[in-house]
Amino acid sequence: MLEAGITLSIAAVCGLSALSNRLYNRISELDRRIDAVELRVAEQYVSKSDLESMIDRVEGHLIRLENKLDKLSYR
Repeated sequence: MLEAGITLSIAAVCGLSALSNRLYNRISELDRRIDAVELRVAEQYVSKSDLESMIDRVEGHLIRLENKLDKLSYR
């Protein structure tokens, strides 16, 4: 009876070890995928300060166009 208990406990420990190893591998894979997504987001998106400067430039051009159109419409 003692031999069966030892065999069962060894099998249970080995089973739990294999299960935890698979779980750890899946968590590692998920972590790598999240890191890849974060890197893509950081590479493809613009910072707030850069966006503000671009918007300011576009607004400046639009204001100049509006002024030119206003001058043409008052003639």
